[in-house]
Amino acid sequence: MTVPSATDPARLVLPPAFTGLRAPATDDAFARACALAADEGGDAAGTLVLVERADILDLAVVLAPEEPLASARRALLLGMVALVDAVGTHGPPEMPITLLWPDELRFDGARLGGGRLGWPRDCAEDAVPDWLVFSAMLLVSKPHGDDPGLTPDSTALDEEGFGPGIRLALVESFARNLMKAFTTWAEDGFDGIAARYLAHVPAAVGARAEIDRNGDAVLEHDGAVERLPLAPCLTTPVWRDPATRAVRL
Repeated sequence: MTVPSATDPARLVLPPAFTGLRAPATDDAFARACALAADEGGDAAGTLVLVERADILDLAVVLAPEEPLASARRALLLGMVALVDAVGTHGPPEMPITLLWPDELRFDGARLGGGRLGWPRDCAEDAVPDWLVFSAMLLVSKPHGDDPGLTPDSTALDEEGFGPGIRLALVESFARNLMKAFTTWAEDGFDGIAARYLAHVPAAVGARAEIDRNGDAVLEHDGAVERLPLAPCLTTPVWRDPATRAVRL
């Protein structure tokens, strides 16, 4: 679907399965998408909300899960893979993109953004949710032109050599990669998606690593097994600053 833009000179072109919804800068894509999904249920599936902020890429997409909540939460990991692929496609070559379990994206070692997952809070673990929402946020530029040296733990797209007007290109790429990843999951199972996710997790390097059906990462180093749970980490994303409702600087 082609969606006219209120602030960008280009047009947002999404795959046919998606419907674009622009939201004002005062909105939060995650909250808007969750409210829409709660109101419309499955009819909202495929809606991609994009907030009109020049300094932050803030998007969310409503999903229609087909598995019980306990296993459907793996959509968070799938969404992070699609986000990594989008950033990697448009970023400077050979710059490392890493993931801190389970939802923080780092570019060349610094926090660039992250992902969130929402679902109906009254949904039982063994029930199929009426909807899921995957949301992603990336820093496009630091607020107020802050000196990057003052906030070395975070970075922004403009600091890393991404071109101007990158927001729409990243959204389009993310949507395409998300569709491909869900097709892979449906046709071949989740193992391939898990391998792609774990390839970006430093803690999994050199380990025998897998993602179990509940979305937990299981890492084995020299016979010692470490489990990284997924569900408890989704309540409060560590990459997000609750005061600014944006990526922590």
